Amino acid sequence: MKTKSLTRRQFVRATSLGTAGLAVSAKSYARILGANERVQLATIGLNGRGQAHLAAMLNVPEAECIALCDVDNRTFAKSQKRLTEGMHKEAKTYRDIRRLLDDKDIDAITIATPDHWHTPMAILGMQADKHVYVEKPPAYNPEESEWLVAVQKKTGKVVQVGNQQRSAPTSIEAIQDIREGIIGDVYFGKAWYANTRGPIGHGQDASVPEWLDWDLWQGPAPRRPYKDNLVHYNWHWFWHWGTGEINNNGLHEMDICRWALGVDYPTKVTSSGGRYQYHDDWEFYDTQVASFEFGPDKMLTWEGLSCNGLKHHDRDRGASIQGTEGSIILDRNAYQAFDKSGKLIKQVNERALSATTDTTGIGGLDVYHMQNFMDGIRLGSALNSPVAEGQKSVMLCHLGNIAQKYNRTLHTDPVNGKILDDAEAMSMWSRDYEEEWKPEV
Repeated sequence: MKTKSLTRRQFVRATSLGTAGLAVSAKSYARILGANERVQLATIGLNGRGQAHLAAMLNVPEAECIALCDVDNRTFAKSQKRLTEGMHKEAKTYRDIRRLLDDKDIDAITIATPDHWHTPMAILGMQADKHVYVEKPPAYNPEESEWLVAVQKKTGKVVQVGNQQRSAPTSIEAIQDIREGIIGDVYFGKAWYANTRGPIGHGQDASVPEWLDWDLWQGPAPRRPYKDNLVHYNWHWFWHWGTGEINNNGLHEMDICRWALGVDYPTKVTSSGGRYQYHDDWEFYDTQVASFEFGPDKMLTWEGLSCNGLKHHDRDRGASIQGTEGSIILDRNAYQAFDKSGKLIKQVNERALSATTDTTGIGGLDVYHMQNFMDGIRLGSALNSPVAEGQKSVMLCHLGNIAQKYNRTLHTDPVNGKILDDAEAMSMWSRDYEEEWKPEV
């Protein structure tokens, strides 16, 4: 088949298959693609991180958002405005993900919904022949993370997890320097997050607002009555829909630590903390210290302070890596290396800054990460945060929450992260689903 005879969608699909599809260079692809042959995207979930997805697309020439989806009909106007101000056309709008996935013009979806929707939506997307960019945490529980990897392997779709710091030039350089021995043999990573969140109060049963489809918002989660302190952000702090601060923010820097240490699954997990700052409906932990050991010679910890924003190393979030010859401090905006005496031996700053503790997090790293996603689809380029890697990092977060929930040490299988000899803890590996929404793997 000659390239000129391919439709736009056939071309995008063929080039995403790498050696199994067409072999074209980036230069020749640019000639074939043309101004109107962008990858056609849909963004699902338009509050918070969904706006960061749109902002990133507007800065990636190969991307075009042609569809928007949300169960809150108030979100469409601001999203359309962002697109048109960025010189894109207005997009089609959908309330129901299932109707969107029927649209054959859509090549890929980006998911920025509540956590309980991430895996079911990503699986539906892959099974509908769409590539997927899924926000962290990619899975609501450990079993879902296993499902994601299995379905990606089965479908062959490109799946990028929204750990955008994996695409930061400074972080990539730091990891390369670590591999080349700048601080000797690395053995310890510390991740932290500090913010000053307020109380969420005690929710009251209320009528569902006219702008919200509460049934679709719940989707795969078993049905609960609507309360007035859940939507749009506080669901993070409820077990039924959310995954706590360790998944909401800790996942980013824990992923960096795991990457730097070169480890996969832990052998031992402990956690301590609680809900200390306020007495309200928040079910997770506003203060948590979780530790993960990887055999006898490496470990990482995460310290989360959701309601007390005292900075570490003048940063409200970041990661430090200790080695036999020195240390490294990494965040979204810079990389510093120190020798054992504490002398700064290298510093590299990001050219485009990223937000750190607001609820949208728009910044330069989103653009790098979206570009990497586009290159994975169009050119078969290696992803910076493929689902097989994202799965390992989200597993740490879930294990940290389980250890905290049951207030005991977990011993885990370094091959797959499974909890050993603890049936009660393993009961949290999966969940119950609303009948029509359970993913089919």
